[in-house]
Amino acid sequence: MAQRLIAVRRAVPADAAALAAFGARTFRETFEADNTPENMALYLARSYGPELQAAELRDPRMIALLAEDAGQLAAFSQLRDGPAPEGVTGSRPIELLRFYVDRAWQGRGIAQALMSATVAAAAERGAGAVWLAVWERNQRAQAFYRKCGFEDRGAKDFMLGNDRQTDRIMARTL
Repeated sequence: MAQRLIAVRRAVPADAAALAAFGARTFRETFEADNTPENMALYLARSYGPELQAAELRDPRMIALLAEDAGQLAAFSQLRDGPAPEGVTGSRPIELLRFYVDRAWQGRGIAQALMSATVAAAAERGAGAVWLAVWERNQRAQAFYRKCGFEDRGAKDFMLGNDRQTDRIMARTL
């Protein structure tokens, strides 16, 4: 079977509805089994929706990248300029706010392609480091980030609806 060519491009405001639906679905699929329906509903309502994603796509502090396979959205990432938590070093660190791959495309190289493009976008923005927060119970994601050069730098709180959870902070220099 021939290797598929994955296209990674910067999202534009016209992508807001597709990005909102994809983001909410992949977040739900990843975390709903370990959280209450009420907390999931609260979090998704506050984090995903066409208007919210359109505002993020217009925000000059953010970069959203879409990975597509034959024109179908397979994964996305979002970078956000802003203050980094304690323990993150490097000049002008930027946050990798979201990184989700559709289950149908997991294990097929799309995550690596998207991470390479995401790190390149961070470097183009002038960042000397990239940091992220990942749920302490999401071992698969942590293993992927370690494979991509990220190291554990501490912990921070994350609110999923009304449930206070703990995220691991991971970072890498560029």
